[in-house]
Amino acid sequence: MQKAVKIHSKDNVAVALQPLCKGETLTFGDLSVVLQEDIEQGHKFSLCDLPENTNIIKYGTVIGHTVKAVLAGSHIHVENIKTNLGELLEYTYSPERFEQPEAEGRTFKGFVRSNGDVGIRNEIWIIPTVGCVNNIVQKLEQLAQPLIRRSIDGIHAFTHPYGCSQMGGDQENTRKILGNLITHPNAGGVLVLGLGCENSNIDVLKPYIGTYDPERVRFVVAQQEEDEIAACMTQLEELAAIVSKDERTECPASKLRIGLKCGGSDGLSGITANPVVGRFSDLLVADGGTTVLCEVPEMFGAEVQLMNRAVNEAVFEKTVALINNFKEYFTANHQTIYENPSPGNKAGGISTLEDKSNGCVQKSGSAVVSDVLEYGDRLEKNGLNLLSTPGNDLVAATAEAAAGCQMVLFTTGRGTPFATAVPTIKIATNSRLANNKKNWIDLNAGRAIEDSSIEGVGEELYDLVIETANGKKCRSEEAGYHDIAIFKQGVTL
Repeated sequence: MQKAVKIHSKDNVAVALQPLCKGETLTFGDLSVVLQEDIEQGHKFSLCDLPENTNIIKYGTVIGHTVKAVLAGSHIHVENIKTNLGELLEYTYSPERFEQPEAEGRTFKGFVRSNGDVGIRNEIWIIPTVGCVNNIVQKLEQLAQPLIRRSIDGIHAFTHPYGCSQMGGDQENTRKILGNLITHPNAGGVLVLGLGCENSNIDVLKPYIGTYDPERVRFVVAQQEEDEIAACMTQLEELAAIVSKDERTECPASKLRIGLKCGGSDGLSGITANPVVGRFSDLLVADGGTTVLCEVPEMFGAEVQLMNRAVNEAVFEKTVALINNFKEYFTANHQTIYENPSPGNKAGGISTLEDKSNGCVQKSGSAVVSDVLEYGDRLEKNGLNLLSTPGNDLVAATAEAAAGCQMVLFTTGRGTPFATAVPTIKIATNSRLANNKKNWIDLNAGRAIEDSSIEGVGEELYDLVIETANGKKCRSEEAGYHDIAIFKQGVTL
């Protein structure tokens, strides 16, 4: 196995692919460097002497500058590197296009809904309008398990603490996310339980749901029932009788909508797992499908490459607004824009937000950006989409599900058990994590630098996505994990 990698010809740092020892000599073409200290896997080291205030280049782009002189072969990390990023910037549209893979014409077996959308699961969802009835929906989930039969894949309740005592944008966010989930194609049937006196009661929520099938979406208001549990179980029994008759049919891959997300990133994220997901994204888009890149704060410092891949100038302007609006959200709340890398990120070798972002956007591959969505929007266009969300794992993945994604691909270097409302496939950046947490990890992208390649593991990931779409459970589903989280910004009454 290769010990270290110089990612781009312009780079003045390399990344350790395994733990390296002080005194080792590493060779990159005509260049050799002797390590001045031990280097952990995923961490960077300098390929030449770097005076103070020298730009550090990784992925062929600047990820920060030195705050003191650094000798060749030295560890490059938070103690000697600082971000170059500033506040709002002006951008110019300079379209850039890349060669794309040919369509493979893949298919999967899904559940075709009456509106033409396709689900990859046939579940019954129980959704509360307000946190006051969370305990009830959790009890209903338990009581309803015996109703699972034939083609029903599961019955799940999705609790949240909102729906009342919210103001302005927060209340709007709750209504949009819940409305979108109620018509999600992975749900063959939905029971919506309201309390009755909440701000986002069922009558208020219905316009956000849009067109729905009354046979498959049922409503109960707890305050209007003598026994709300019995009333809900009657509705669930009727839903189960309908949903259990649904059958899978052959569908083109163009019907797939897949969310792209990362969390617990490390220094290998931008070298293995994220490029693997990017390769998959290009393959699915070539087949007419849709992928969604979220986490706007983790685009800061890498946004130009996304902007220049916009399909036209209108989408370019929407991308500029996406970036600058999120920066203004930070500053309006008196927060530093560029303090994003978490302690886990730093422990894994990520030093600055530019370092993290340029690895993060590798998940988008190289396809044209076809559209940009606000938080809570539904997908309208096939191809690669950008979605406005924070970096928080649960909030961002929930927004992807609410946008219409039937599945989320989640890359990680540190590991996490979480899953959102839809199947959430975990992709490890390194073999150590994949081997240690087999109960969490679905695919080992570390093999891309061991016994395979980005292209090879990318094809394996496409295979896994199709298998999962056909009904194979991912690790988080086997564990019974499913959650939603809604973006909150303002005052709680």
